[in-house]
Amino acid sequence: MTGELISPTETRNTAGAAACAAAICISLLSGCNVGPKYAAPAPPTAPAFKESSPAVYSGAPPGAWQPAQPQDSALKGKWWEMFNESELNTLEDQLNIDNENIAQYFQNFMAARAQVREARAGYFPTVTVNPALSRTGAGAASARAQTALGTKPAASSASASTDATKFALPIDVSWEPDLWGRIRNTVGEYQYAAQVSAADLENERLTEQAALAEYYLELRGQDALQDLYNRTIEADRQSLDLTRALVETGIDSPEAAAQAEVTLKDAEAAAIGIATNRALYEHAIATLIGKPASSFSMPVKSLTTEVPAIPVGLPSQLLQRRPDIAAAERTMAQANATIGVEKAAYYPTVSLSGGAGLQSSSIASLFSLPALFWSLGASASQTVFDAGLRKAAVAQYTAAYNADVAAYKQTVLTAFQQVEDYIATLRVLSQQIVRQNEAVQAAQRYVDIATARYQTGLDPYLDVIVAQNILLSDQQTLMTLRVSEVTAAVQLIQALGGGWNVTEIPSASQVTSKNPPLQGAHTP
Repeated sequence: MTGELISPTETRNTAGAAACAAAICISLLSGCNVGPKYAAPAPPTAPAFKESSPAVYSGAPPGAWQPAQPQDSALKGKWWEMFNESELNTLEDQLNIDNENIAQYFQNFMAARAQVREARAGYFPTVTVNPALSRTGAGAASARAQTALGTKPAASSASASTDATKFALPIDVSWEPDLWGRIRNTVGEYQYAAQVSAADLENERLTEQAALAEYYLELRGQDALQDLYNRTIEADRQSLDLTRALVETGIDSPEAAAQAEVTLKDAEAAAIGIATNRALYEHAIATLIGKPASSFSMPVKSLTTEVPAIPVGLPSQLLQRRPDIAAAERTMAQANATIGVEKAAYYPTVSLSGGAGLQSSSIASLFSLPALFWSLGASASQTVFDAGLRKAAVAQYTAAYNADVAAYKQTVLTAFQQVEDYIATLRVLSQQIVRQNEAVQAAQRYVDIATARYQTGLDPYLDVIVAQNILLSDQQTLMTLRVSEVTAAVQLIQALGGGWNVTEIPSASQVTSKNPPLQGAHTP
């Protein structure tokens, strides 16, 4: 048998070539991604909103509400400014800063961003340092025991202890290359989750903004109703005075005075009850803007807000303007990435490890070349039998993805329904208001005629009471319709997504960065 001597240089070259080949293989394999490629499913849509068609408004009376033209325009920015209420504008600005529900969703978004950076740490090796100092020794009794056993200790060990000191500074490195895209899909999963959280934040912000606008308009409606009852009470008081005067002159009977007094007291009792609803709306507004209800109040002001012409746009645009639709779409992407994480479990896992450090018996020689030590290693693991665990996990997350697809389509359908609902509501309410205003005018004429006939003694006071009750009822109905109309306008704007657009969702790089990509409420 013959052999050849291999020089240390050749050994190093061979090891270097092997390491280089391994690195190239790992780099090539790191480009693999066994997860399914994501493509958003086609959502249900329609060419136009049925209720906004010009044909629907062709028979509407003059003064009825109609959507803004052109139909392809969109809401932008601070949508509440369309109502031209400076007090509402101030309240909305406070809400965007101090609302605690928005603050909660913002912190949820910040936590989701932190999870992205946590997942990205898997791309890089883990380095640990474990400095150590140890001291060992054996006393005289131990040395005598060695002598009895036939082991000859050092000359001085029979009467003195033997001590040894060791200094060590090891550094260990471990790395698991992402051969099959497990880490990439995990990072993608958390990036999508952060985008879902960002969309949820905007959806919550829109919800709180719309609630504030509705409460504000409802409160102003209560102020207008209070003003109506104040005017009614004053008219009833004048009628009572007139009736009493007629009784004193013998023109009328005490029964008429009693009827007038009952009418006045009923109106006064109803007027007192209005204060309850106003207080509730005022307390709700205080909570929305982050203030204690006990220290917040709003001045009385009747409802004078006009319903703006709202740009409805096209159904296809709605997909880009609703944050809940954006959240549902990003949820699908997240579920798709989770499938890729689970599929990577079918493939072997490779781990690389290495270590180096310094070790010496004295601190003086710790940083010398003889104290250096190092090690390199690699391992691979592959599950050969798991009783269908991985297959079941992939099936579970595939089903979850399909459920998210159904939820996304349902969210789109619900959005279309809400827009159609509120367009129809505004259209019908505006037409009702036109007719109800005519009814109020007719009821006022009825009161004037009944009062005149009573004053001339042609009719009893009961006819005046009947006319007054009809007028008050019609006026209440008109006020209720006006409040419903302006709040329906807010609900339509909310259904259209407010002034938001899908381009405002932070990108994957933005949710990964350390600086918050969303500017606004509670941004540190």
